[in-house]
This record gives sequence, C-alpha cells and structure tokens, in this order.
Amino acid sequence: MITFGTYDAARHPRTAVLVAGLRAHGVKVTELNRPLGFSTAERVRMLQQPWRLPVLAVRLLRCWAGLTADTLRLRRAEGRPRAVLVGYLGHFDVLLARLLHPRAVVVLDHLVFAGDTAADRGATGLRVRLLNGLDRLATACADVVVTDTEEHRQMLPDPRKGVVVLVGAPDDWRAPLVENRTSQVETRPSLVEPVETPAPTTPLSVVFFGLYTPLQGAPVIAEAVRDAVAAGAPLRVTLVGTGQDLARTRETLAGTPGVTWHDWVEPGELPALVAGHDVCLGIFSDTPKGLRVVPNKVYQGLAAGCVVVTSDTPPQRRTLGESLELVPPADAAALAARLTELTDPAALAAAQERASEGRDRIRPQAVTEPLAAELRRRDVR
Repeated sequence: MITFGTYDAARHPRTAVLVAGLRAHGVKVTELNRPLGFSTAERVRMLQQPWRLPVLAVRLLRCWAGLTADTLRLRRAEGRPRAVLVGYLGHFDVLLARLLHPRAVVVLDHLVFAGDTAADRGATGLRVRLLNGLDRLATACADVVVTDTEEHRQMLPDPRKGVVVLVGAPDDWRAPLVENRTSQVETRPSLVEPVETPAPTTPLSVVFFGLYTPLQGAPVIAEAVRDAVAAGAPLRVTLVGTGQDLARTRETLAGTPGVTWHDWVEPGELPALVAGHDVCLGIFSDTPKGLRVVPNKVYQGLAAGCVVVTSDTPPQRRTLGESLELVPPADAAALAARLTELTDPAALAAAQERASEGRDRIRPQAVTEPLAAELRRRDVR
C-alpha cells in the first residue's frame, strides 16, 4: 500500500496517525508525499476566492509532477500497489491517484467536506455549490472513503463506501508528559505582543489552540473565562491562534487578568505547550458543523495529559464521553461553572483520572482498526 498526495503531516497529523496505525496492524506502507505547503485556512480561502486559484494550481501541478515521477519509479522497483491512501485534504489529489492507479483500491481520507467547511466559515451561494460538487467528485473517485464520525459518513453520497476512523493523536503528543507541567516553550513573536498579568497562587492552567472558526466557539470561551475570573476563579489561560473570531474574543477578554495570547506556535512545540496546562479546551459552538465533529484538539489534549473540556454533542459523547468534561454547546455560563469546579484540587484529580482512561483508545493502532479490517476484507496487506 502507498500513501499518496500533497498532505502535510507536520501541520496536520491525521495522515501520520493513519500510517502509524496501519503499520502497527502489519500493513506495509510506502509514502509518496509532496507537501503542497498551504494550511487548511489558506486552501479554504483560495477555494472561496477564485482569483487566488492560479497560485494553488501552479503549486499543485508542480507537486503532481513530482508525485507522478515518484509513482513511476516505485512501479518499476516494486510493481503496482494494491491500494492507495490519499491523505488529508486530498480533494484534488484523489483525481490523480485514480488516473495513475486505475486498478488499485483507492482510499480517500475525507476528514473535511469542502462545501460544509466553507459554509461554516460564512460562504454562500455558488461557491458552496461548487465545493459540494468537488466533494461529490472526490468521493466518487474513491473505493473507500474514510470519515471521522458517523455523522460525516452519512453525509457521503454513498455512505456504504464510508469507514469511520477516529482522528486520534500521534504518539509524539504523549512525549511531553513531563514532570514540570508549567514548562514554557519559545514561540514565534506574536503579531500582537502577548499580554501576561500576575495570576493567583496555584491557578488552574487552561489552554485553547485553533483557527478561531465559528465551529470552535472561541467567543463562548472568552465569555466563560471573563465571567469565571470576575467571580474569583483562579485561572491562568493561554490562547493560541488567529482567525475570524479572534477580534471578538480579544474584545471580550480585554482587561481580564491571567490571559496570554500567541498568534502562532510551531507544530513541533505545540505538544509541550499543551502538556504544560491542566485543561485543554475543545469546541463550544452550536453550528451544524460544530455538532458533527470531534476536533483534533480533543484527541491531542487527552494524549498530552490534560483534562479536556468540550461541548456535549452526539459524536463527542459517543466517542470519548466518559473521558471528557462535557458542557452544553454555546453555553458560556456552563463552561464557566465547569472551569470554576475544576479549580478545586479534588475535582481536578477526579477529572484527570477520567481522562487517563481514554488515552489508549485514541492511539493510532486503536483508531485505525476499522480501516485495517476493511483492507483485510479487500485482501490488502
């Protein structure tokens, strides 16, 4: 089996989790990877703004030329692969994979629906319809479509093609479980200087990282932190990232003590930063997309040794509910109350015990079992 595409495992570890898990199940995996070099936000922005597409097209064609050459070299050395796994954000890559490997089992990791993601970020009309068409074309090119939740599998034109594989977390997120949980990492200077204020003695340390998209509910987080601190809860909060809801989040938290802002943390440094906190925050919106996903940060926060507080949605409760601290979506008061509760050492210790029980379930080998079973059924080893 080969992995194929322009995915960037350093920025988006989903494909790395799949590869590690399949190898743990005894599948021989060879990677053919030419990273495109755009983030998820940049790709979505290009699809929403057609005048940016030439930049995407030129870089994509350059990567595809390299992938085609890699494929021909591998074919001469080892023959044709029985299966091809097209990595994360492979809406275009799967077209080339189908052309180069017409007789192989093509597996598309369809973690993100382009139309659904664009609509969640405010796009409407023709752009969303075109992106929905791209989703349909991409999934039609695949024999097996991997989604992360049952809700997403049901969104496929043919759900029978779908295999649900939880996002999981790569094992390097477990490495930062260090003795000094308050260790700091050096980050790239922020576009806006970080604001740090003296915090109370032994505060509960809380971290959120993300793209500040509507599904993440960052304004809900801001209201909850503001109100909890105003009521006397000892919190130390780190917020990482930029995006469309950042301005509103910063405005809500203006003047709130104990808050540190970072516009960016290098992917290799993020696990240590997260592991240096007691609590990792998930998502809190009640948007349609927010009710269908289990975000990366839930898995990564658990793997890093944090208590994870996130919204009580069907996929999150079904997947890891007993290991998570769940609050109603879009309910800042409930989130503030849960954070305040966790400032009590006994409550935090109990939550940490619950979190620890879910960690083995999100390892690469565990989450990839459904895909490994499907490949065994198709006689792919």
